[in-house]
Amino acid sequence: MLAETLAAIRPADPRALADARAHQDRLTKPRGSLGALEEVSIRLAGAAGVSPPPMPEPAALAIFAADHGVHARGVSPWPQEVTVQMVANFLAGGAVANAFAAQAGASVTVVDVGVAADLPDAPGLIKRKIAYGTADLSAGPAMTVDQAVRGLEAGIQVARDLVDSGARCLITGDMGIANTTASAALVSAFTGRDPAEVTGRGTGIDDETYELKVGIVRQAMRSHALADVASSPSEALRALAAVGGFEHAAIAGFVLAGAAARVPVILDGVISGAAALVAAALDPAVTDHCVAGHRSAEPGHGAALDHLGLRPIMDLELRLGEGTGGLLAHPTVCAAVRVLHEVATFDSAGVTEKPV
Repeated sequence: MLAETLAAIRPADPRALADARAHQDRLTKPRGSLGALEEVSIRLAGAAGVSPPPMPEPAALAIFAADHGVHARGVSPWPQEVTVQMVANFLAGGAVANAFAAQAGASVTVVDVGVAADLPDAPGLIKRKIAYGTADLSAGPAMTVDQAVRGLEAGIQVARDLVDSGARCLITGDMGIANTTASAALVSAFTGRDPAEVTGRGTGIDDETYELKVGIVRQAMRSHALADVASSPSEALRALAAVGGFEHAAIAGFVLAGAAARVPVILDGVISGAAALVAAALDPAVTDHCVAGHRSAEPGHGAALDHLGLRPIMDLELRLGEGTGGLLAHPTVCAAVRVLHEVATFDSAGVTEKPV
């Protein structure tokens, strides 16, 4: 499934990009006056291979949930059982992501890819559990390469099913106590940045815990020899297995499948950014199909976006995860595309253009 998905990914279509850019310049507004919104619409045209691109709606949020063995090292003040409790909250409709999804008209699907407990069946829950949480990334590989591939393929299947059900925009979400530690390790591995530059305070930790967290990420980088992993897909898989989480693997697969289907993917925060680094290392063309919903307050997220060459739509100092930033960005992405569909050109409206 992974090989099939990678084979289907194509880079942005140059003709569609040119057509969208030319059309933006003919609309009844000064050239470039919509700023970054123009680039969003052009990006989606290139991704779809046609201008104007299809409207990116309805949207589907997938929240991939998993636990992390590194939690035992004390990197988070939150108990691990909060992962299970928040999954129940998502399914009951009580989380911030649910409120924002209702505002955006997006569906919410929760996917168990590695929660450290057995979850009861519930509407909106998909069970794709690979293991009951990862191993401690500071003591050895977080997962096997086979498990990493299974995680990628779990995300691919979820994306395929959502697209088959009518989704025309995919939004990444996550839940997993201690997953910012794994994210920092992945970002450091793929960008080459020092762990201290890309490790943040996650759900809120004191100075002593922060220093512990940075030290654990640094230790993992040394013990797994993760100096430069962007050079080959095999190294990308090794890095994912060494320090990633099951939700990182699944989100990376989710992004790959969206790109293969030419359906735009709106990325959320640092967990999604770390996963997108994995996806881009497996196929660089995947970034042509992604939109950065926002820039998180986590320092690793900015480093990931810079490495991916993605400009965030918003910067609201969010650090919640769950897909909240991606959901907030979705109406803006739709507005950017709607301009290409509905705004009149100078010729059609009979408006005089500015002299060249």
